Amino acid sequence: MPQRDYLRDPAAIYQKSFETVRQEAVLAHLPTSVHGLVVRMIHACGMVDIAEDIRVEGNAAAAGASALRSGKPVLVDCEMLAHGIIGSRLPAGNKVVCSLNDPSVPTLAGQQQTTRSAAAVELWGSQLDGAVVAIGNAPTALFRLIELLEEGAPQPAAIIAAPVGFVGAVESKQALVDASLGIPFVTLLGRRGGSAITAAGVNALAGEWTQ
Repeated sequence: MPQRDYLRDPAAIYQKSFETVRQEAVLAHLPTSVHGLVVRMIHACGMVDIAEDIRVEGNAAAAGASALRSGKPVLVDCEMLAHGIIGSRLPAGNKVVCSLNDPSVPTLAGQQQTTRSAAAVELWGSQLDGAVVAIGNAPTALFRLIELLEEGAPQPAAIIAAPVGFVGAVESKQALVDASLGIPFVTLLGRRGGSAITAAGVNALAGEWTQ
């Protein structure tokens, strides 16, 4: 049986993929410091048009990469995102913290009449200080993070926020933009997002692929 004609060389596939993203995506409205990060987010979902909905505050790429080099943890909202982060690329053996399955979370969520994802953010506590925060699943986690920061919680070094969905996703990301927290961030406005896109952003920071 004849073989199908398709590209098999891994290095060539990788190179051609990123060349295609850079040729097709419109990145001119974004700081050059995040182009590499955004390219990898696009690569993770196959949609070049998400670049139009990316919003950036401050030098998020540099702040996030510096935090990782200094050994700060990555705080995430779900296990899928945690598993999407490539541990071998984290520059200082950084901890990836997901508190969603902590035994105290269901009780806390019940007491606060909120989701487990939002309650889990409460457990980050002092770990927030100088950390990289990545939210790729739950809008309620992003809403609660914003509330805690407005209440005076320790500030992370950078936030990558791309929660996905039809309820709260649009509003939570716009709330981050509007909150004026003074914290560098990258967010993907609208309904689109997810763990793969968000993990790609963290992996870009870890590999310092910011150009």
